[in-house]
Amino acid sequence: MVLGTSSGAGKSLMAAALCRVLLRRGETPLPFKGQNMSLNAWVDPGGGEMAYSQALQAWAAGLEPMVAMNPVLLKPQGDSTSEVIHLGRSVGVCRAEHYYRDWFRPGWAAIRQGLSDLQTSHPGGRLVLEGAGSPVEVNLQARDLTNLRLAQFLRARCLLVADIERGGVFAQIVGTLALLRPVERPLIRGILINRFRGRRELFDEGRSWLERHTGLPVLGVMPWLDELFPPEDSLDLLERKARKPDAELEIAVLRLPSISNFSDLDPLEAEPSVRLRWVRPGEALGNPDAVVIPGSKQTLRDLEALRASGLGDDLGRYVSGGGHLFGLCGGLQMLGRSLLDPHGLEGGGGGGEHAGLGLLPLITQYGNNKATQQVCAPALWPPGSSLALEGFELHRGQSECQEPDRCQPIAERTGLGWWRADQNGAVVAGTYLHGVFDSGPWRRRWLNQLRLRRGLSLLSERQPHHGQQREALLDRLAEAFETHVNLAPLLDQA
Repeated sequence: MVLGTSSGAGKSLMAAALCRVLLRRGETPLPFKGQNMSLNAWVDPGGGEMAYSQALQAWAAGLEPMVAMNPVLLKPQGDSTSEVIHLGRSVGVCRAEHYYRDWFRPGWAAIRQGLSDLQTSHPGGRLVLEGAGSPVEVNLQARDLTNLRLAQFLRARCLLVADIERGGVFAQIVGTLALLRPVERPLIRGILINRFRGRRELFDEGRSWLERHTGLPVLGVMPWLDELFPPEDSLDLLERKARKPDAELEIAVLRLPSISNFSDLDPLEAEPSVRLRWVRPGEALGNPDAVVIPGSKQTLRDLEALRASGLGDDLGRYVSGGGHLFGLCGGLQMLGRSLLDPHGLEGGGGGGEHAGLGLLPLITQYGNNKATQQVCAPALWPPGSSLALEGFELHRGQSECQEPDRCQPIAERTGLGWWRADQNGAVVAGTYLHGVFDSGPWRRRWLNQLRLRRGLSLLSERQPHHGQQREALLDRLAEAFETHVNLAPLLDQA
């Protein structure tokens, strides 16, 4: 089990690295996080929701992601409430103060069922568990579902990860160990220092001090990895620095207050010729080559945030000036004329009809049913030779085009998205498909539209799926992990 001294210590990537290392050694690693809180989700082949970080770990393990790897997913939706997902299906909404009262027993049952399903599907595999946050939040310890309760239940050998970049690494580690109960302390087999910059021998004295004062080995000092990896939660977006100053295209991405599925943008971030600029409501939109409105957990509240900040009007002027605007899922819904939410499901402060940005002639109706499925359909846009539109649906609400002569479908399958082009050169488009940019050929064709407008040479569409690039990153992560971490105390059964 990979535990951390805090949220953001690097547990997710270290667990992914461990999965890939075990896979390369001929084992079947089984990633598992009992409970995760994230708006970055994935849909498995059965149509179930799970955290993207566990999907990433599944790919690292050479497995198809399945909801059993993340049996409890909490999706924050504002006002101290979260949607509760058990084994891939939405089972209700909870308030933070009532969560452990109402959901502790059902959550533990879902976790045990997920473990059973995962081990039944892959007999002989080795569980690689990821904790959540800190394992020693004293006000929550007795009711913690996913850290030491699970570690004790499975007698897991635990690695404690601390992020030295945050500062105070000695206090992080010693304080965490001091707050463990006597029955929990023997589970910790070693310490990992993460995100170390510079020459590792400069930490030798600190390493010796930790080993003397804790009685635990420091199993490794992982260097700062100058690679882009998918973030687990939106906090990581704040840490992304501007990259690629010589990029030929600039794409503005709206940093919505309730942004979800931001991993959709990773393939664009990885394009050498593209620089992403994240724009919050209230910040200047500028004149980028394209604007992307990503997904949202609270579509109506995020739409109101765009209006209140003036960014909604900026988008209208940007399109009037010939701009290229693309919406993903909730972003697509915002582009329409009206959004009908009779049950108050999308964070609009109550039910009723809400005006959209009016940039596509769409009407969206929200209902209790949620679309969750993987999709592959022939693409109709951008125009050119036949390509497939791939991704997954994860949304409430169905949209309809009210003026078919002004709103063309982007795929042969009905309801996946629409687009329109104006005489001034503006293009407004959107799709319900998350992961649409993962397809190399489709992504390059979309980028080539932008390049044509700028008079730039076209990029080759003979581009592999982003999954191949992700595989290479995971291999490099595993190589660094094996180089800098002694796994023997973790893998030793004694």
